[in-house]
Amino acid sequence: MATAVAHYAAAAVTDRGRKRPSNEDAFGFSVENGVYVVCDGMGGAAAGEIASSLAVDEMMRLLTSRDAGRPLVNDAEEAVASANAVIFMRAQTSENLNGMGTTLVSLLVEDQSGWMINVGDSRGYRMRNSHLEQITLDHSLVEEQVRMGRMDKQEALRSPFKNVITRALGTQSSVTPDIFELEAEPGDLYMLCSDGLTRELSDPFIESVLKLDLPLPEMCARLVAAANDAGGHDNITCLLVRAEA
Repeated sequence: MATAVAHYAAAAVTDRGRKRPSNEDAFGFSVENGVYVVCDGMGGAAAGEIASSLAVDEMMRLLTSRDAGRPLVNDAEEAVASANAVIFMRAQTSENLNGMGTTLVSLLVEDQSGWMINVGDSRGYRMRNSHLEQITLDHSLVEEQVRMGRMDKQEALRSPFKNVITRALGTQSSVTPDIFELEAEPGDLYMLCSDGLTRELSDPFIESVLKLDLPLPEMCARLVAAANDAGGHDNITCLLVRAEA
């Protein structure tokens, strides 16, 4: 009989990077409630910071106070819709906030059951048996072109449109997230991150760091430091979650 997951452990690090004047990333997590969220805001002035913070706050508020009798994934879909509505309505209150939005990637776990939810190009990964796998699909113009076979990975990296995302929270009155169902096993390591990490570091490099026998906070710090060493062109956030027996 397979060993069951008994509990989870988590850590996160966020950094402004070397080029941006402020940090528009935000994260939140509750190990007790099985909720983990990373957001990467966008918009003029401080609008990106506001959008990402609103999304994280709304997700955490709703999913840490939920009725345990309801399916977690249903509550999560409602939380994403609520976060979208909060940002969209707030953007209508000020000309400076008009058009603000944020990406979102979230991991939700309940015993062995798990779900990854994403909107935009912040990513969710799973490391299992020393192999790193990207679970989420980027909602970006170039990645969608790659998936359709109209562009290869190298062309995508060089494209002037690589920053264009096709789905975000708060930019429209409604949004549809992607949801990926997971079955957790002891030893699984999940990573949620903003594109400031994955634009600077290759998947093989990330995998090599996650293979190290290090505490989660140190692995987060190493990845963020490596992204800064590689240029740090954007804000960088890394959130790691480990399933333990």
